[in-house]
Amino acid sequence: MNTVDRHRAIIEKINKNEQIKVQTLCQELDVSSVTIRKDLRLLEDKGFLYRIHGGATLNNPYAIDKYVSEKEKIHFAEKMKIGKEAAQRITTNDSILIASGTTVLAFAKCITPKENLTVITSALNVSLELNTNLAIDVIQLAGNLRKRSSSVTGMYAEKILSDFSCTKLFLGVDGIDLDFGFTTTNMMEAKLNREMMKICQKTIVLADASKFGKRGFGKICNIDYIDEIITDDRISDFTKNALEDFGVSVTIV
Repeated sequence: MNTVDRHRAIIEKINKNEQIKVQTLCQELDVSSVTIRKDLRLLEDKGFLYRIHGGATLNNPYAIDKYVSEKEKIHFAEKMKIGKEAAQRITTNDSILIASGTTVLAFAKCITPKENLTVITSALNVSLELNTNLAIDVIQLAGNLRKRSSSVTGMYAEKILSDFSCTKLFLGVDGIDLDFGFTTTNMMEAKLNREMMKICQKTIVLADASKFGKRGFGKICNIDYIDEIITDDRISDFTKNALEDFGVSVTIV
């Protein structure tokens, strides 16, 4: 296989799977890793892909910190479907933790408990959404308010978490990278998310498919730290299978 045919094969594979590994390409195209890395560098320069650790991706892997009012309008229908599915995870007299993000806000809009529910959250918009329901007791974490996300971060929010124990954390993220893990665009928010995970029996990530292959500045955790991901049907089979290989339950709506 000459260079042109090899490049064509790489482009076809990444268009189909959205993400490819250097090792896989070496085996399938019968060339060295040095050759594949040179190919990926050239194809990136031409705008066909983005190089990442151990391979390449079709989508720009770097998440941008946008205002929540802007993010809320993006993939709105998918977020509402994810939110409705996530609401089914709530049990009678449950105590849950909700992080920040527009997908967890969609989840909050779908919560209709028949009996008492206790919610701890870092997100002001989530608190305001749930406060209208008399069956829901809301505990708003205190801390430094991030205007872009309408949520709090910092040591005050982290410290109070040690006084609680919850069944589930519903977590929104800015990026999901199979190598790097789950990320957000703010390092303080990432740190708070890690503290949230410590007091919950189960962590459920709510993320539309556009978050896959992305990386934010602040790392939350590795892939295998998460119990379940609820996402939409735009997720590729490659990504779904890879997540399940890590032991993560994947629910598609």
